[in-house]
Amino acid sequence: MARPKARELADLSDLAQPGAEIAVRVTPRSAYNAVVRRGDVIKVLVTTVPEGGKATADVQALLARALGLAPSRLELRRGAAARDKVFAIRNGD
Repeated sequence: MARPKARELADLSDLAQPGAEIAVRVTPRSAYNAVVRRGDVIKVLVTTVPEGGKATADVQALLARALGLAPSRLELRRGAAARDKVFAIRNGD
């Protein structure tokens, strides 16, 4: 799958600690892809439609880029079918 291009990509590298959980609010069917950070709130906007896990996969890819990690290091903990999702950072084995 091609990496989604982002109009705005917040630097979240300070959150990239193994075992950390990151809560995000997802906006599917957005006009553009972006990761926006306002205080403690992280919003991920994706142009993808929320069907068959496509939007979640794009959210994972964009969030990983913002964190400076490989997408395989992020694990979805909660919110597979919800707009509020929680990802955990796996240890880099």
